[in-house]
Amino acid sequence: MPMQREMGGATADPSFIATLVGTEDAGPAPASGPQPRRVALASGKGGVGKTWLSLTLAQALSHRRKRVLVFDADFGLANADIQIGHLPRQDLGAVIRDGADLAQCIVPIESGGFDLIAGRSGSGALAGVSATMIADVLARLAKVAAGYDWVLFDLGTGVDAATRQIAAHADIVALITTEDPSSLTDAYAVLKLLKRDRSAAGLTVDARIVVNQARSDTAGRRAHAALARAARGFLRIDPPLLGIIGLDERVADAIRSQQLLIGQFPNSDAATSVAAIARRLVGR
Repeated sequence: MPMQREMGGATADPSFIATLVGTEDAGPAPASGPQPRRVALASGKGGVGKTWLSLTLAQALSHRRKRVLVFDADFGLANADIQIGHLPRQDLGAVIRDGADLAQCIVPIESGGFDLIAGRSGSGALAGVSATMIADVLARLAKVAAGYDWVLFDLGTGVDAATRQIAAHADIVALITTEDPSSLTDAYAVLKLLKRDRSAAGLTVDARIVVNQARSDTAGRRAHAALARAARGFLRIDPPLLGIIGLDERVADAIRSQQLLIGQFPNSDAATSVAAIARRLVGR
């Protein structure tokens, strides 16, 4: 894996850091009482199965009697609703453009046992949304998500400002990669910027690695080891392995039919692997 030197990257500017630590006006105050655990599913490269894993993990958590909300946070090209064949009446576009009530965007996904807040599918209309607006949406989300156990953010691919801001808002970042060297290198870039942003805000990093589409368990562990070794050497963080998901043709079958994997193929290898990830997150 070509990670012999630390990669370059932009420094975090003060206005961006302010959105992480809450020093800007971020709209409504968060709801009081217990708040859900927030997991941001991120990737440095497209095509690694991030949206699929967000939805499948939500279903796996619901099978563990957890109330789960999936938030499609790919402001450039959201597609979580399309992947499972749901067309919501309202989406984040209405919230950001027109000030619609975020609660009205929550769609129950009965086949999966979880709820979804959809993005603006396929239009790119929300690309370039401001940090202040994202902070406002996150504050509103804290109010409507108060009754959930878990909130899963399906982030946009890469390291743009919106993706980094939402990742910094999460308790855990699940970073999805494949064995491909370019995917691992891009995943390292995400780790680097996440560490930089959170360190500048006085926060720690809880990033965990998922190796998807692995040829074997051994190959998946080797990929994680290479990424973790680079992170330890250059970033002084040691991201643990959250899970390995092997190549499984049933995944493509489920996506083509716009169905959730665990519902359609509950005994598939990939479904079993995602269930194990859910178990590790819950801690039992």
